[in-house]
Amino acid sequence: MACGLGASAPAQARRGTSAEPARASASFERFVGVERGRSGRGMLGKDARAKRNSFVRDAANAIGPAVVRIDSDAVSLKRATGVSGGVNAERSGAKMGSNARSGVIRGTGCGLVIDADRGYVVTNSHVVKSEEQVKVTFIDGNVYDGEVKGVDLLTDIALIRLKPRAGHALPQARLGDSDHVEVGDYAIALGNPLGLDNSVTLGIISNVHRTSAELGITDRRVDFVQTDCAINPGNSGGPLVNEFSEVVALNTAIRADAEGIGFAIPINTVKRVVGLLANGEKVPHPFIGIRMVDNFTANSAFGDRAQEIPVGTVIVDIIEKSPAALAGLAVGDVITAVDGVVMNGAQILDRVKGTAPGESYEFTVFRPSAQDSHMHRRVIIRVGDLAEHNNRRVNAEERNVSPPGVGVRPPRIPRTFGA
Repeated sequence: MACGLGASAPAQARRGTSAEPARASASFERFVGVERGRSGRGMLGKDARAKRNSFVRDAANAIGPAVVRIDSDAVSLKRATGVSGGVNAERSGAKMGSNARSGVIRGTGCGLVIDADRGYVVTNSHVVKSEEQVKVTFIDGNVYDGEVKGVDLLTDIALIRLKPRAGHALPQARLGDSDHVEVGDYAIALGNPLGLDNSVTLGIISNVHRTSAELGITDRRVDFVQTDCAINPGNSGGPLVNEFSEVVALNTAIRADAEGIGFAIPINTVKRVVGLLANGEKVPHPFIGIRMVDNFTANSAFGDRAQEIPVGTVIVDIIEKSPAALAGLAVGDVITAVDGVVMNGAQILDRVKGTAPGESYEFTVFRPSAQDSHMHRRVIIRVGDLAEHNNRRVNAEERNVSPPGVGVRPPRIPRTFGA
């Protein structure tokens, strides 16, 4: 009777192990092949493996040369607060040393070449502040004097122009379409965080529609893209890139009280604003001066009286001397229609944003009363320009006049819309 290695094939078949030697042999051959490759005697070495993160490297290689460092004394930790473009000074100062203690950090802003022929570089307005000239440095060491051609504070976008130089062709980033960005898409952030040039981080898109009103950023008028990419001071003005090596947003802000929450300006917004700034035009910011919430989410604000409130949008905040305030609207009013059409908060916001300052709408408003003498009325509101309104407020402050503020600050209600 045969046994051990001399067992007959029928005996192996009966034990159901006929295939085991073949699998073991194939596995062993693969192991031997890899080891031979490592020693240079085979073809299955390290270089033959396909890395699944190659799209990150491709994006860095394609966009990186167009990312620049912007040196400006205006980049100051003293003014980096909350969500708007920075972290708290204590956290940053621990890493930046004496420069941070002096309140000024040089070279922590980024920019992106978007038009090589005309020498246009886009960045955040909070990077250049009120500067007229900045230093722009490329990763190959070339340094340019940049002229700040235009700034729009409400979208946090600034346009810088470089003078072409013989012997140095400017690289240019490929811009994508932010309307096609979806939650879960890969996101690659390029920039100079904390002064560390040419840094790359990887994350995903966490949200595609975070309004500045929702985030409590009162000095911005942007619908942000949210990402969990590691974004730090110095990434401001740098690109957020998709897996196809296309820029889909411009990094602008982080939360000082959280990790993995960063915000970027959609590239389609950047294109629109830059197009106006390049032509020396003013960027319009239509507004009526209210913050509102759809009333099915506002029951806590009305308590037992919630059932008396009609379907509509409740005004929860109003800016003093804004078009809405001048028209007589007040906190607690319920907007039930605009030009006779029933709309929710998001639709009202979209209608106002798509309107040129100076145009008017008829708002149908319901005003609840403690004496049950509820009132319906129609109000004509002329759309204003938020930038002009803010300029008037600043001028009033400079004349030592009490600045207009928000008349009422009700309890925080989720999902508000600022128009």
